[in-house]
Amino acid sequence: MIIAIPFWQGRVSPVFDVAGQVLLVEWNDVGERSRREEVLAEESPDRRAARLAEWGVHTLICCAISQPLEILLSARGIRVISQVCGEVEEVLQAFRAGTLESERFAMPGCCRRRRGRGRCRRGGRQF
Repeated sequence: MIIAIPFWQGRVSPVFDVAGQVLLVEWNDVGERSRREEVLAEESPDRRAARLAEWGVHTLICCAISQPLEILLSARGIRVISQVCGEVEEVLQAFRAGTLESERFAMPGCCRRRRGRGRCRRGGRQF
């Protein structure tokens, strides 16, 4: 399994759509097998999704992501875990331990879409 995390200064990048680099971590049943960094040039959302698919990414862990790009990734079979903040190494450890849902990694000021599936709701309106 290959996990991709866009990063900036050791933390998960704020917005995947404009992230300049991504960490690719390959895991097997025993643990981490390899890791490498790749550059993400300024590309269209379709090309960005294609690049992750070419690298064999199974799961993208990111902070913010546009809905069109998330749909493109999902269509290519890439699982998207969004609205995650924190130090990359801590996020990787939490993912491996199954504790990434902790509020510690929640993006400030926003509910978790992966919990309720859908956008944040305020006053009955969906955002």
